[in-house]
Amino acid sequence: MTSKRWNSWTLVLLGGVALAAALCAGQDQSPPSKKDQAPAPTNKLTIEVTGGDSNRPVENASVYVKTVEQHLIKDKKFEVNVKTNQEGAAHVPDAPLGKVLIQVVADGFKPFGHWYEITDPKQVIKIHLDRPPKWY
Repeated sequence: MTSKRWNSWTLVLLGGVALAAALCAGQDQSPPSKKDQAPAPTNKLTIEVTGGDSNRPVENASVYVKTVEQHLIKDKKFEVNVKTNQEGAAHVPDAPLGKVLIQVVADGFKPFGHWYEITDPKQVIKIHLDRPPKWY
C-alpha cells in the first residue's frame, strides 16, 4: 500500500516539475530592447515665475496649463496642474504644441492668466506676478 502512495506522489511531483518547466520555457528572459520601448516625451514646457519689485522667484505657485483642440465629434482636452520649485520654475512634461492657456496663482500675488502660442518643443515662458494694491 505504501508503494502505491509513493508512486502516486511521484507522479504528482513529476507532473508539477514538467508544468513548471513548460511555463518557464514559454517566457522570454531577455529584457526588452530600446526599439520596443515607447520614446520619451519630447515636449517639455518650462514656465519661470518671478514676482514683486525685486523679480524674485516665486516658490510653490500653482501653474495651470490648459488647451482644447476642437473637433467635430469630441473635443480633445489637455489640463495639468504643476507647482513651481525653489527657483520659481515649473516643468510641464509632454506639453501640447499650439495655443495654450497658462494660469498662475500664488499667495500674496495677483492671479495671472494669458493665452500663449507654443511652437518650440522645449520652450521657456517667463511670467512676472504683481503684488495686489493695498486696501486701507
